[in-house]
Amino acid sequence: MKKSANVKKGSVGSTFQRLQIELAELISNSQPGERLVTEPDLARRLGVSRATLREAMRTFEGQGLIRRRQGVGTFVVGHSPVIDSGLELLESIETLARKIHLDVSMGALLVSEIKADVDHAEVFTIEDGSPLVQVSRVIYTDNRPVAYLIDVLPKDALIVDDLKEGFTGSVLDLLLKRGSPALEKSLTEIRAVAASADIARALEIQRGDVLLLFIASLYTSSGSVVDYSFSYFLPGIFRFHVVRRVGERNL
Repeated sequence: MKKSANVKKGSVGSTFQRLQIELAELISNSQPGERLVTEPDLARRLGVSRATLREAMRTFEGQGLIRRRQGVGTFVVGHSPVIDSGLELLESIETLARKIHLDVSMGALLVSEIKADVDHAEVFTIEDGSPLVQVSRVIYTDNRPVAYLIDVLPKDALIVDDLKEGFTGSVLDLLLKRGSPALEKSLTEIRAVAASADIARALEIQRGDVLLLFIASLYTSSGSVVDYSFSYFLPGIFRFHVVRRVGERNL
């Protein structure tokens, strides 16, 4: 990050803006992998509360410049490649990473059978309690967890043996490779959410840190949902955009 040495202390009106400037300078003057001082010590040094410090640090974590690990500390991160993608075309993380020659890998894979709740029943048009398969895993790059993915599918839509060998983490790629059922579109809702305790633990971040969440229903050509997924992304690693056509002017 470019150092903000040309901004004098006291020249910025708010305490929060001054804090961000001082944090930016601290981070830029630290080496990748270096651990910052503890939050209480840093808050005292900068003259702010720990709550205000955490809020400011979330900005830099969202940019991928620092990494906070629960119970371990806050570390400065070197320059990380950004996975930049438009939203007009549905592609897996693996496909996007290959485009920028970025190696990604899958962490521990958890495959479990669950029973449909009210939400699942509505999405898949099935009865409450119907059996479903849930696939959960963490995606890594540079030995750092960057995404947590959960896919829920009908039992007859997923061959569990397909996940035992050669599965790299993408259910989408698996279905496309298999060729059945034929896929048509994905309806996706995008939210900014605070990391729950479980998600924070999986991504090695602080509970409450902001994540990008994609909730997607993947439709077959027959109009049924074959995959209902929750994808949690670290915003400092992923950047999404969309190209929109200009609407007609109302006269």
